[in-house]
Amino acid sequence: MVKVGILGASGYAGEKLIEILLRHPKVKITYLAAKIEKSENISHIYPHFAGKIDLVCENVPDLEKIAGTCDLVFLALPHTVSMDFVPLLLQKNIKVIDLSADYRLKDTALYEKWYAQIHKDKKNNRLSVYGLPELYRQAVKKAEFIANPGCYPTAAVLGIAPLLKKKLIAPESVIIDAKSGYSGAGRERVEKGKNEILNNFKAYKVNMHQHAPEINQELSRLAGKSIEVVFVPHLLPVEVGILETIYIKAKSSVRLTSAKSVELYKKFYKDEPFVRIKEEGHFPQLSEVVGTNFCDIGIKADGCNIIIISAIDNLIKGASGQAVQNMNIMYGFEEEAGLGRI
Repeated sequence: MVKVGILGASGYAGEKLIEILLRHPKVKITYLAAKIEKSENISHIYPHFAGKIDLVCENVPDLEKIAGTCDLVFLALPHTVSMDFVPLLLQKNIKVIDLSADYRLKDTALYEKWYAQIHKDKKNNRLSVYGLPELYRQAVKKAEFIANPGCYPTAAVLGIAPLLKKKLIAPESVIIDAKSGYSGAGRERVEKGKNEILNNFKAYKVNMHQHAPEINQELSRLAGKSIEVVFVPHLLPVEVGILETIYIKAKSSVRLTSAKSVELYKKFYKDEPFVRIKEEGHFPQLSEVVGTNFCDIGIKADGCNIIIISAIDNLIKGASGQAVQNMNIMYGFEEEAGLGRI
């Protein structure tokens, strides 16, 4: 039985981690902490956990207690905060899966530009493994420290990877039109701005969102050359889910059909338990992925024009579910353990 802790247990991702891990046959939650006024039982913070877990959520993390009770810690903390904990946890030989952006970008100058914060842990940033299992499973297997991908990048990279790996597209042509449920903003910001979110729909951070360099990094890694996408996120008046419509041009020498594209994607992801490719003429919708760890992908191709639609639950495959998937791979568990429909 693997003993796990969660720092940031009171946020959306922390709550979802608890839900998933309570279902896991080989995990016991042994420590919880969060930014709350006073320490109290997690079932007081989330009454739906009553009778399922009896554990105090501490308002100040106790590193010695963590070291004595945890094999692995999930960090569901705000961006820029994880850097304060990762070095201390790794020094105590505790495995770490970080759900923030603090260790995703290998170029720390880019991190400092986009997150307006000096990177305080460049050593461990070099050692972190980017935890997108479908592309980096072998590295995840051997990892002690995972940088869990962002939600928008997960949907985007999985949607584009097969065509990019096969060198069938013009990488400079990628346009990503992304829509996310409001939970992606985090519980604190949502509670402050619900009036602006509900009954509204808007673009935000147009082609200047902090996930853009993460998408560029991973697509460049796949292509073997620098790529910069056009990325426009939108905020949906629903709680969870991400749907991205991705527009790409095929290389001038390539002509693709929808049928051939679907066949290519099915072959690329044939061994992936959490990627589902839609049949020709069918496309993902949020209701089919919300509450699951699946990424659903549909493809429309007509000669040089390719449209990819990719959908995930931003709190599960885009955050906590993917974190548990990474944990399962690290420990050699069944990859689906704990990750049935939530």
